[in-house]
Amino acid sequence: MESKTIQEYLQKKTVLVTGATGFLAMVFLEKILRVQPDVKKVYLLLRAPDINSARDRMHNEIIGKELFKVLREKMGAYFDSFISEKVVAIPGDVSSENLGVKDHKFRKEMFNEIQIILNSAATTKFDESEYIRSSSCVSFAKKCLKLEMLLHVSTAYVCGERAGLIAEDLSSSLIDDIINNNFELHEKKLVEEKLNERKAQGASEEIITRTMKDLGTERAKLYGWPNTYVFTKAIGEIFLHHSKDNLPLVIIRPTIVTSTYKEPFPGWTQGLRTIDSVFAGYGKGKLKCLLVDPMSVFDMIPVDMVVNSIISAIVVNANQSSSHIYHVGSSFRNPIKFCDIQDIMFRYFTKFPWVTKDGKPIKVAKFRMLRTMASFRMYMQIRFMIPLQVLKFVSKAPCQYFKDLYANYSRKLKLVMRMVELYKPYVLFKGIFDDTNSEVLQRATNESYIDAKEFNFDPNCIDWEDYIMKTHIPGLEKHVIVK
Repeated sequence: MESKTIQEYLQKKTVLVTGATGFLAMVFLEKILRVQPDVKKVYLLLRAPDINSARDRMHNEIIGKELFKVLREKMGAYFDSFISEKVVAIPGDVSSENLGVKDHKFRKEMFNEIQIILNSAATTKFDESEYIRSSSCVSFAKKCLKLEMLLHVSTAYVCGERAGLIAEDLSSSLIDDIINNNFELHEKKLVEEKLNERKAQGASEEIITRTMKDLGTERAKLYGWPNTYVFTKAIGEIFLHHSKDNLPLVIIRPTIVTSTYKEPFPGWTQGLRTIDSVFAGYGKGKLKCLLVDPMSVFDMIPVDMVVNSIISAIVVNANQSSSHIYHVGSSFRNPIKFCDIQDIMFRYFTKFPWVTKDGKPIKVAKFRMLRTMASFRMYMQIRFMIPLQVLKFVSKAPCQYFKDLYANYSRKLKLVMRMVELYKPYVLFKGIFDDTNSEVLQRATNESYIDAKEFNFDPNCIDWEDYIMKTHIPGLEKHVIVK
């Protein structure tokens, strides 16, 4: 049998990446350039007014990251010219016609050359309404004459707040509404009506922004989704699936994406990503309680494994007119419970305590885990809200100190409660993500490509205690946290 490699497939390929400044997209770009420097070209679609601004964003927000240090060392003095030759920053907008690429020359070049599209444009800020124009992406893909794969990055949480075993399919009550009932037009009309109403009232930009966010959350919950992020992701999947015609389509659904497991080096991450806020708050001695079921499974997966699954899915399914959905996570085959995460955190921060500004070690203790929203509200009422009411009474005295103190604590408490409402569906999530399709993909890759081990995404290989204590938290400390 002929020996094939994934690297050979990537040779001379032209790739388009949307959402290029995102965590996942950057790790994808680095991996492609490092394992196959003979890739022909990678276009990065970036929100920017012009080509020079796009290039500045590329160098400042992507290529300049420490993530690229291994590639930089590998290329040496040739690094800058290599990037100039292989990577092209394109100003555009994934929600616009032709992805917002206005330059006719660029568009023609892209339509004639692009073979792979990685659509990873999105936001992980849960209270932002970002209706991804999947139809624009599909329309652009259909104009690419050599297209071999359109891969869309979604999220496993498009399932909403379902429990039990979650299948790798499009089982959604929204499908009929979206396909048959002018769903998008109806939702646009609601948005326009609310927007015009607020403008007619002379509302400030801040109030308008808050109103539109609240409307998005309201509409998401009406259809059974906890927030606009997963709601619009679900809509995007359905639009893609039903408008792709004969395009080769893969939908990757990662769970909670965490720092790199191995590549290009262990522990690289960017920003506080969901569970990281818990680690940071706990390490600083500020986390006393948490809304979470200690026996619930927390599904997370390192970002480099997600990237390996993306590359494997592209190679295995290239040029097929069918569509495939893959869950990429750990809850089905290598689960970890939140009570175990707490134990690991306690041991880590006891052994390696963070220090105060005065240089004193911060002592940590096990925090209280509250299983229901009702118990959490009761805890907050006794611990914070009643004392806050006392402070409110005192603040009525002619003393600016107490007034400022009350305003500060009141603002912080509102922020905490808002964050709890946003994250509640995830910390109390009762689902397990079936990843049978992903297991089949891993097996197919192992059987067909001799370099498959370099693109491993099997969660069974992860020792969670070792990863959290020796890779993830140290990486968080190094790359994100200012202690």
